[in-house]
Amino acid sequence: MTGRRAGLLALGLAAAGAIAWTAVSQTEQAKPDPNAALSPDLEQGNSTDAAPPPPVAAKKTASTPPLVTSETPMAERVAVIGMLNKRNGIARDVTLHPGQGIRWGDLIVRLRACETTADWEPEQLTGAFVQADKRGPDGNWRRIFSGWLYKESPSLNLVEDPLYDVWPKSCTMRHPDTGPDTVAASSPAAASRSSAKKSAGDAATAPAAAEPSPSALSNSAT
Repeated sequence: MTGRRAGLLALGLAAAGAIAWTAVSQTEQAKPDPNAALSPDLEQGNSTDAAPPPPVAAKKTASTPPLVTSETPMAERVAVIGMLNKRNGIARDVTLHPGQGIRWGDLIVRLRACETTADWEPEQLTGAFVQADKRGPDGNWRRIFSGWLYKESPSLNLVEDPLYDVWPKSCTMRHPDTGPDTVAASSPAAASRSSAKKSAGDAATAPAAAEPSPSALSNSAT
């Protein structure tokens, strides 16, 4: 009886050891490997490919406008001409290209040309060559003005009419940024011009040789 119990006890211990060994083996197999490759899973957002870097915004460089090398052709210029009816005090501004004209009541104004002085000019003027025709009481048209009108100096030339007044208000045109004598500041030609002007200025400001006094001349003559 005692031997049978000992045999059953030994058998139970052996079975428990086998079960414990199996559990330990499964635990070691289920342990994650940190060096294992990650399998892709697109549905879970799990991919072996590295995420692409965010796009870098390109820096915008300010483009330098090209230099203007010529004046605006006459046909492309735009002038604003002001007109006033002195009888009723009604004024009107019209926009014209050279060669265009407009009729306003008994007055016809034609623009032949317009021009402005360049920014580097000492005196700034805005001029327009205007021809004005007026219809008289007899129904005939007569020219009352033909010439240049200036915005800044209306007294230089004016439309002498008891009823109408005409004057230029603006002339839109461009001037060249460079000319035939324009030299870059860093060029050798500019340096030579600067040195030449400086030497000329020194020569102009140098004191003249002192003339001998009359007493010295009389002493040398004797």
